[in-house]
Amino acid sequence: MNAPQLIVHRDKELMAQAAAARLITRIVDAQTARGTASVVLTGGRNGNGLLAALRTAPARDAIDWSRLDLWWGDERFLPEGDPDRNVTQAREALLDSLPLDPARVHPMPAAGGAHGADADAAAAAYARELAEAARPENRGPVPRFDVLMLGVGPDTHVASLFPEHPAVRETERTVVGVHGAPKPPPTRISLTLPAIRAAREVWLLAAGEDKAQAAAVALSGAGEVQAPAAGAYGTARTLWLLDAAAAARLPRAPHPADPTA
Repeated sequence: MNAPQLIVHRDKELMAQAAAARLITRIVDAQTARGTASVVLTGGRNGNGLLAALRTAPARDAIDWSRLDLWWGDERFLPEGDPDRNVTQAREALLDSLPLDPARVHPMPAAGGAHGADADAAAAAYARELAEAARPENRGPVPRFDVLMLGVGPDTHVASLFPEHPAVRETERTVVGVHGAPKPPPTRISLTLPAIRAAREVWLLAAGEDKAQAAAVALSGAGEVQAPAAGAYGTARTLWLLDAAAAARLPRAPHPADPTA
C-alpha cells in the first residue's frame, strides 16, 4: 500500500477543472506508452462535475477517444436509461459528445435486462466481462486500470461499498450485488476493494463541507470495514483530490495544487 497524496483546491469548480486536466495527462501518457488507456468512472456530483469540466477542457482533443476503455466502479441497479443511473448521467455530462468506440464502453448491467431483477447475476456478468478484458500481464481477474476514480460519501463509502456492509468485506469476488444499501436505491452493483486495488492509480474525489468528516476519518488510519475509503488505494499512486471545505478537518499541512503534479 502506498501512502495517499493529498491535493487541495480552493473550491469544487477548480478541483473539477484540475482533475480533468490531470486525467487528460494520464490518459495521453498511457496511450503514448501502450496505445490504449483504461479508466473507471464514478458518479455523484463530484464525478459528474469532473466529466463536465472535461467536456470543456481545451486539451481534451489530445486524447484518442477511440482507444479508451471506460468502466464503472458501481451502478444503481435500475432500468436502462433511468436518470439516476451513473451511465445515464455520464452520457449526458460528456460521453455522448465524444467519438468513443462503443465496444470499449462498459456500463454495468441494468435492471430488467438480460438478468432481470437479479443483481447478483448482473454483477457476476460484469465480473466475467472484466476478466475477459484482463491481459496475462495484468496477473489478475480485472484489467490494470490506468485511473480508477471514486467519489467519497459523507459516511466514507466509495463505489457502493458502505461501512460495515457485507460488500465491503468481500475478498474474493471482483464485482458484487449490493442489497439493502443505506442510500437509495437499495439495490446496486459494485466493484469490490480487491478490484479497486488492482488499478495503477486510485483517485478519491471529495468536495464540500459534508465530506470533511469522511476525509478526516478515512485519512486517520481507520479500518476499511468501518471506513471503506480508507481501503481504496492504487498499486502505483493514491490521490485524494479535495476542495478546501472537504479538507477543513485534516491536520494543517501544505498540499500541492498543481493540476498535473
